[in-house]
Amino acid sequence: MSNVFEFIAESRGQSGKSAARRVRHKGNVPAVIYGGHSEPQMLVLSHNEVIKHLVHEAVYSHVLDITVDGKTEKVILKAVQRHPAKFQVLHMDFLRVNMTEMLKVHVPLHFINEGVSIGGKKGGIAAHAMIDVEVSCLPSVLPDYIEVDLIGLDIGDSAHLSDIVLPEGIEIVALAQGPEHDHPVASMMASKASKDDTAEAAE
Repeated sequence: MSNVFEFIAESRGQSGKSAARRVRHKGNVPAVIYGGHSEPQMLVLSHNEVIKHLVHEAVYSHVLDITVDGKTEKVILKAVQRHPAKFQVLHMDFLRVNMTEMLKVHVPLHFINEGVSIGGKKGGIAAHAMIDVEVSCLPSVLPDYIEVDLIGLDIGDSAHLSDIVLPEGIEIVALAQGPEHDHPVASMMASKASKDDTAEAAE
């Protein structure tokens, strides 16, 4: 069995919806690999192996190895299409990666210190406005996730993209577009209990 960052695939000669349906009927996942200086290539992957890989969050923001008919390339997972009602992956898109060129990838956000933050100690609850953020970096420094420290948030405060402490070599794509794109990523909201405590204190 391949490791979590390695996909094993076979080349697929035919494209189109009919060919993709035949692949799924056999219990496999149709996919495509594109980008770089090569032509797009149609692939077939084992559905069971794909499911085992996709349970790992890091797969979505990690440089992966994909081996097609014995040849291995560096890629990132760009898109996963899932069935709306069934536990089934319908299609996957992989983008070839050049280790010397910058790439843009959505990386998960991990929120820390919510409960021990200023607002958290008052009974506040953190509302997350984002679950990931698009970053630009070299493939070699692409992080599995980015931490957002909420320790200083009081009730009514928000943490924005510019408040995130980034690893070296990582840039947030939205911030390069101007200050108007410095969106909030989390806000500390007053819970019912904290509102009741405030009302009692006022009385």
